[in-house]
Amino acid sequence: MKTLIIVESPTKAKTLSKFLGRDYTITASMGHIRDLPRSKIGVDTEHGFAPQYIVSRDKKATVKDLQAKAEKADLIILATDPDREGEAIAWHLAFLLDQDEVKGKRAKIKVDKKKEAHGKKIVRITFHEITEKAIKEALSHPGEIDMKLVNAQQARRILDRLVGYKLSPLLWKKIKKGLSAGRVQSVAVRLIVEREREIEKFKIEEFWTISSKFQVQSSKQENKTDSFLTELAKIEGKKPEIKTKDEAEKLKQILLEQKDYSVSKFEEKEVRRSPYPPFTTSLLQQAASNLFGWGAKRTMMVAQKLYEQGLITYMRTDSFNLNADAVSAARELIAKKYGKEFIPDAPKFYKTKSKGAQEAHEAIRPTDVMANVEIQGDEKKLYQLIYNRTLACQMTDAVYSQRSVEIENCIDSGLRRNDKEAGYLFRGTSSVLKFAGWKKVYDFDVETQHAASNVKNENIIPQLKIGNKTDLSEIIPTQHFTQPPPRFTEASLIKALEELGIGRPSTYAPTISTIQDRYYVEKEERKLKPTTLGMTVNDFLMKYFADILDYQFTAGVENSLDEVAEGNLDWVKVLERFYFPFEKHLNEIQDTAEKVHVEMETTDEICDKCGKPMVVRIGRFGKFIACSGFPECKNTKPIKQKINLSCPKCGADVIAKKTKKGRIFYSCSAWPKCDFAAWKKEEVLRSQMNKVMGGSAVPLTS
Repeated sequence: MKTLIIVESPTKAKTLSKFLGRDYTITASMGHIRDLPRSKIGVDTEHGFAPQYIVSRDKKATVKDLQAKAEKADLIILATDPDREGEAIAWHLAFLLDQDEVKGKRAKIKVDKKKEAHGKKIVRITFHEITEKAIKEALSHPGEIDMKLVNAQQARRILDRLVGYKLSPLLWKKIKKGLSAGRVQSVAVRLIVEREREIEKFKIEEFWTISSKFQVQSSKQENKTDSFLTELAKIEGKKPEIKTKDEAEKLKQILLEQKDYSVSKFEEKEVRRSPYPPFTTSLLQQAASNLFGWGAKRTMMVAQKLYEQGLITYMRTDSFNLNADAVSAARELIAKKYGKEFIPDAPKFYKTKSKGAQEAHEAIRPTDVMANVEIQGDEKKLYQLIYNRTLACQMTDAVYSQRSVEIENCIDSGLRRNDKEAGYLFRGTSSVLKFAGWKKVYDFDVETQHAASNVKNENIIPQLKIGNKTDLSEIIPTQHFTQPPPRFTEASLIKALEELGIGRPSTYAPTISTIQDRYYVEKEERKLKPTTLGMTVNDFLMKYFADILDYQFTAGVENSLDEVAEGNLDWVKVLERFYFPFEKHLNEIQDTAEKVHVEMETTDEICDKCGKPMVVRIGRFGKFIACSGFPECKNTKPIKQKINLSCPKCGADVIAKKTKKGRIFYSCSAWPKCDFAAWKKEEVLRSQMNKVMGGSAVPLTS
C-alpha cells in the first residue's frame, strides 16, 4: 500500500524519513496552504461568519504537487503540528486533497473504484516529539481531524481579521494612511505606552544608605579579627530617611562616636532553593532573552529547527508536564553523572499556572537526554539551555547556610536598657552554598542575568553570639536615586502578557515582531520604547475603543477561544458576541471621531537643499529623514544609526542601515566616498583588527 505523509516543512519531512521505510512518501506543505484573501475582508458576517479561504498564487504549485501525489496514494496521513495551527493546516489539506469536497459534493475523499478495496482515505496523526518511538506509536493509532481545535483557530483568525480590517481604514482616515490595528498587538502597545508615561511622570529623588563594617575577634584564630558588612536599618525604631550628602556625613560622624555596639540577634539556618520548572514557550523566550539577548522571534526559529530535527519536544506549549520515560531517563543520567545524592526520593512534578495546557501535553525537553548531539551555533546554545533546565528540574534542592545578624548600640548583656528601642540598629545577612543540587547543571539565574559561579560572596558573617561586643571600623555612605519602572524588554513583555492572560504560546513572538515591524515600538539597547506614531495610535484607540484594549476583556476573549478548543462554546456565538457590538460602535465613531495629527520627530540636521530642519518620517522600508518643507522640498536621507565603531578604511563612523527587504547591514557613514560595508558587527571589528595587523578591510560578502 502506498502511503503519503504530509508535514509542514522539508526539515521535518527529512527527519521522519529516517524512521520510516520506502512504503512512505513524505512531503511538506510549506506551512499554511489556504488563508483569507489579502485584498478584502474575506468573512461573511451576515451568514455565520463564513470564511472565504483561497489558495494564494505562491502556493498553487505546492497544492498541485500535493494533489498529484495524493492521487497516487492509497492512504494520506496528515502529520502537522499538534496545536490549533497544525490542526487547521491539516483541515485545509484534507479539503484540497479531496476533489469531491473541492467541488462541494461531499466531505469524504474521492475513492477510485479500482482502488476501493485498498480503503483509500485521509487520517490524522499527532506527536509531540519526532522520534522513532513517537512516530510509530502515532501511526498505530491514527485519528481524525479535531474540529474543536480547527474552530478555535478559525475563530481567532476571523476575529483578528475583522478587528484589523475594520479598524485600519478608520486609522487611515483619522490619523495616517498605511496604519493597522490588531486585537492583541494593540494591547501590547498599550502596555508599552503606559509604562513609558509612568517613566515620564516619575520624579527622581536622591537618597543615601549607610553601610558599616564591624569587626569581632575571630573564633578560629587568636589575635585575628573577622570583618563583615551590615546596613543601618533603624534609628530609634524608625527606618532612616537620609536625603542629602550632608545628612549622611553628619550621621557618619555620630555613628563613629557611638560606643558599645553589640550583637542583639543572631540566627543561622538552612535555606533550600527549589529548581526552576521545565521550559514552557514563554519561559524559554524569557530565558533566551535574558541570557543570550535574543528576541522572541529568533528563539522560536531556533527552537523550530531543533524540533524538526527531532532533538526537542514541541516548542509551543504552556504545560509543565514531563513524560514519565523522559523523567526516568533524566534521573538515571543524573545518578550516573553526578551521584545519587543529586536525585530526590521521588520525581518532581510542577503545576501549570495557566488554565489547562491548550497547545501541548508536555513541557519543552530534549527527546533523548542520553544522546550525543552534534550541532553548532545558536542551535547548540538553545539546546544546551533546554537540556540543562530539564535535568535541573529533576534534581535535589540547592542548600544554603544563611546567617543573619542585628547589631545595636546601648546593649547590655543582650538586653535593651530600660526596655527602650536602641538608638541605632544594623542588619546583615550572608549565604554560603553548602550543597549545589540542581545548580550543578543550571548554574545561573535568569532573573539576574549572570552566572552564579561568577558571583563571589564577599560578605560572610562569622559565627556570633548574642552579647558579643563588636567594633565599628568603617562607615560607608552611598548615594542612590529612586528609579522609574524599567521599560519592557521582550522577555518582560511576554511575562506581563502571560500574567494578564493575553495571548497564547503561538502568539507571543509574532505579536512582538508585528508591533516593531509597524514602527509602533522600537528597540533601544534591548528595551522596547513606543514611537510617536505608536503613542498617537494608542491614544486614539484608547479614546474610542477602550473596551477592545481592556486587559480583562482581551483575556476573556482568549478564555472563550480556549472554551471553543475544549468543545464547550460554539465559535460562531463567540464571534457574534464580540463583532456586532463592535461594528455598531465603529459605525458611530466613523463620523464623530476627530482627525488626529501625528507629531513628527525632529532632528538636529538641516536640509542641505533649502535650509529647513529635517524630520523623521516612516516609509515602506522603515524610518528615514526628510525635509520639513515637503512637498516643496523633497530632499530625503537615510537615518544614520551609529554603533560606536569606526570605519576600518577611512575612520568615519559606521552606521546601521537596512536593505529594501529589511535586512540590517553596517556601512561607512562617508558613503559613497568610502565603500566599506559588512553584514555583522563582528565583521567590522575583524576588519579593524586586520588593518591593525597590516592587512586590508574585509569587503561585504553575501
